[in-house]
Amino acid sequence: MIVILFVFGLNGCKKEQEEKTLFQELPSAETGITFQNTVVQDGDNNVLNYPYYFNGGGVAVGDVNNDGLEDIYFSGNQVSNKLYINKGNFQYEDITEKAGLGASSGWKTGVTMADVNQDGWLDIYVCRSAMSDSVLRKNMLFINNGDLTFTERATEFGVADNSYSSHASFFDYDKDGDLDLFVLNHSLPKYAGFSNMLVNFKKQKGSKYQSKLYQNNKGKFSDVSENAGIVNNVLSFGLGLAVSDINQDGWPDVYVSNDFNEEDYLYVNNQDGTFKNVIRDATGHVSLFSMGSDIADINNDGLPDIFTLDMQPESNERIKLSSGDDNYDKYEILINAGFHHQSMRNMLQLNNGNGTFSEIGQLMGISNTDWSWSALFADFDGDGWKDLFVSNGYEKDYTNMQFLKFTVDEKTRAQKTGTPMDLKQIVSQMPSIQVGNFLFRNNGDYTFTKKTKEWGISRTFKSNGAAYADLDNDGDLDLIINTMNETAIVYRNNSDEIAKAGFLKVDLRKSNPDRVIVGTKAIVHSGGNMQYQEFSPVRGFQSCMYVPLNFGVANQSVIDSVRIIWPDGKTQRFDQVPAKSTLTPKYEDAREIYSYKVEVKPFFKESHLLDWKHLPVNTNDFKRQLLLPRMYSYSGPRMAKGDVNQDGLEDIYLCGAKHQPGALFLQQKDGSFRDKKDISFQKDSAHQDEDAVFFDADGDGDLDLYVVSGGYLFQESDPLLQDRLYINDGNANFSKSVSGLPKETLAGSCVVPIDFDGDNDLDLFVGTRMTPGNYPVSAPSMLLVNDGQGNFKNDVTQPWQNMGMVCDAVAEDINKDGKDDLLVVGEWTPIRIFIGSSNTFVDE
Repeated sequence: MIVILFVFGLNGCKKEQEEKTLFQELPSAETGITFQNTVVQDGDNNVLNYPYYFNGGGVAVGDVNNDGLEDIYFSGNQVSNKLYINKGNFQYEDITEKAGLGASSGWKTGVTMADVNQDGWLDIYVCRSAMSDSVLRKNMLFINNGDLTFTERATEFGVADNSYSSHASFFDYDKDGDLDLFVLNHSLPKYAGFSNMLVNFKKQKGSKYQSKLYQNNKGKFSDVSENAGIVNNVLSFGLGLAVSDINQDGWPDVYVSNDFNEEDYLYVNNQDGTFKNVIRDATGHVSLFSMGSDIADINNDGLPDIFTLDMQPESNERIKLSSGDDNYDKYEILINAGFHHQSMRNMLQLNNGNGTFSEIGQLMGISNTDWSWSALFADFDGDGWKDLFVSNGYEKDYTNMQFLKFTVDEKTRAQKTGTPMDLKQIVSQMPSIQVGNFLFRNNGDYTFTKKTKEWGISRTFKSNGAAYADLDNDGDLDLIINTMNETAIVYRNNSDEIAKAGFLKVDLRKSNPDRVIVGTKAIVHSGGNMQYQEFSPVRGFQSCMYVPLNFGVANQSVIDSVRIIWPDGKTQRFDQVPAKSTLTPKYEDAREIYSYKVEVKPFFKESHLLDWKHLPVNTNDFKRQLLLPRMYSYSGPRMAKGDVNQDGLEDIYLCGAKHQPGALFLQQKDGSFRDKKDISFQKDSAHQDEDAVFFDADGDGDLDLYVVSGGYLFQESDPLLQDRLYINDGNANFSKSVSGLPKETLAGSCVVPIDFDGDNDLDLFVGTRMTPGNYPVSAPSMLLVNDGQGNFKNDVTQPWQNMGMVCDAVAEDINKDGKDDLLVVGEWTPIRIFIGSSNTFVDE
């Protein structure tokens, strides 16, 4: 009997070990954290009247009593804020009433911790919004008295901003040694919709809704937004705020995520007290309904990357139920109205190190996380790569198509019966979005893997603000989440037990209690891996992490080196630092000045030697085929090059759009180009050029021109899909060959000269992409056999009648047998190789 019980006991222990996950949710009865952001609607106060009604509250984490343990402060919209003091071992005490931090009045949003008066104690700044009474919208600054009590002094300090505030960040933008303040504000619902007034709204100033920059002058703050270049219009709906030295010049820059129609702002610090918004120069496109954000080095190259959240659902069902899916007509209207390129999905902007970013969110697998709020990059499993947590959910989904239909029906009923609409009844019919949070593991290869359930984040609830911190001082990062209408969540990180990974904490505050440490950078080299972090506490959504920097170092027992770069540029280096330790660098010990990289001159510069612009027809392919994955009318332009007038200089032919003739430019001796304006090309301007190539078609020693016709704008077998062959008279005068080509009206995509039959003249492979209006049906590609005189015949015996949607091809002797082979690529097809063999090709 004893043996049996012993075996069962072993099995029980084994099962417990096997089931232990990276994160473990701790019950509120154990932690003592009972805060609940309860939000109630009624006929007057609801999400229909205020679309940010269920945006939720934030979390601020920091050691407010200087006892070495991280404390937690939650913001509540309609309820009082709460401060919980960390007593150790995940035990917390609510001291809100004693501390004077309830802030019960007004609608509270973002919370920030910072040592505003540089006395060595963390103060707390609370943002407020929503209320029509501007007095109840005044932001609040609670100064820490050093005895677990706080005094509200926002008006005295000059930071009682009474706009509609989402969040705020303290940082030293002018590098004068004190903390300045950026307050993120948002506009009103009447400016949020999509209307023909957008152009006017973009020009209309709205200082009540503008985000604000406050300069600290010896403890008194003043609004310098106008002079500093902060955008001022009524379309600014700031939801995300992140501060970082994005261009690595030693000065803090600011990224603002904007909801609704207005694009995001990327403010680069001009180092003279002003900022320049460079979002259009730096990025190709941004999120449309931008929400929370984070800035972190996700690929360990030492450059800060930018991540913004949006609302694109993960599942196709949710996409179809959502009314917020991308609409090309809206996209085009916004572009024509002067807005930046925007799309409704998360965006990961990879820093290229030259002032530009490459957006790779879809490549990384983190673009679709539904109605998301907080994005936090941190190394949760300690392997040396920053993972990603995304909070998710919304109490009432007013974009749901079924709900919108219900609302229309109710409005129709009210009009017919003459009775008013029951807003309370309508609000009660709104569905809730509760799809769960997301947790992604960084694989270190520009991809992320979803690990939500495997890592223990399995329960679904509506989450808003979130923060990470080492709450139990065991070296790994725990999670705190402010939820909607539920008790706040604390997750313990078990990686110290499961992965046995090493960590390094860099505590900048301990040895520098009265210095500005925001903006300090740390570079860690360990095990052949480099990691970069910047101390910027405000991140995610309405939240703040004023906690030590945390680096995972996997199984390394000793860290090769740690470099600290202070905000003023002073730097120091530590070598052979033991893992599982806390580094506490002193500013006074920094002797060197860090040398930021010198601007690299580009290899190329724009010459302006050629005056031509491709002019595609303005169209919307989605109206013809709703389920197209993308537009196909905008594939051009391509070009061909060759010495067509035999003067020893290369000339170029630029493919024209529909109703735009292709253009032949002859190169001049000074490197400039002259437009030949050939009449043959003018006559064929109704075609759409897809590709072109110069080659000697008729064997007379000069270069002739073959142009592929194609495009999505035509009907199947339209005569304008016929390719063209232009014969050169030797002096760059081209005439169209009437009988040289077979009558084949297919939508082509590419052309490649190739002597497939070895008769010393060039034949042509012509790839076709699709039948216009019938995606993804493709037409057969062609092999046009040359008789040596410029007359071509389609050889239909070749093995590519069902090749699929061809995009491009290359001729090359792949197997080195003296005959050209063909490599072909296309959509939804593998890379294919056709080996040339005795007047035919063999599909390999």
